[in-house]
Amino acid sequence: MSDFVYAPPPDAPVILHQDEDVVFVDKPAGLLSVPGRGPDKADCMISRLARIYPDILLVHRLDLDTSGVMVFARTSAAQAHLGQQFEGRKTRKYYIARVAGHVDGTEGHVDLPLIVDWPNRPLQKVCHDTGRPAQTDWKLIRHEEGASRLRLTPLTGRSHQLRVHMLAIGHVILGDTLYATGDALGYPRLMLHAQSLRLKHPATGHSMTIAAPVPF
Repeated sequence: MSDFVYAPPPDAPVILHQDEDVVFVDKPAGLLSVPGRGPDKADCMISRLARIYPDILLVHRLDLDTSGVMVFARTSAAQAHLGQQFEGRKTRKYYIARVAGHVDGTEGHVDLPLIVDWPNRPLQKVCHDTGRPAQTDWKLIRHEEGASRLRLTPLTGRSHQLRVHMLAIGHVILGDTLYATGDALGYPRLMLHAQSLRLKHPATGHSMTIAAPVPF
């Protein structure tokens, strides 16, 4: 990671839905959700959106290397309401991933507690003694050449949860520069995409699902 150079894609934000309370966007891989440390990492999703929506407020994040649906709030009330939905696990997120090898079976459940790997942070690791509970459901979409395409449903929201859980079951996500090795590294990006997000609109209470096309 010491050789990492932040070079986010220059494209304008792709707005999936916007109204007076919320903005849904399709975050590209390689763009930070929020500013990183140092002026070279100031460019990010929320700063780009702030040029269009000066009232934009953060609700949640996606990893730098993960693409897909994010929601932002435009009022403090909407931000609080959405934050409570995420904290209370009232939202439903579906991810698409390409992982190394052919998984056995058509679906499964991973229940492995996670904690930061302090000597190697920001990496996370499985730890049954001190880790925080983490659960992920997976479902096979299809086998591909030397790989499997899965739909992943995180039931908790731990850092790097999907990446570490897939590594732990022996099928690392392709293109993962933090956790993959060998041939699994030979991809132009992390093959993980937040395909859809379901939640209740903070003002109307109506359930809404916003999706973004899978780019791989």
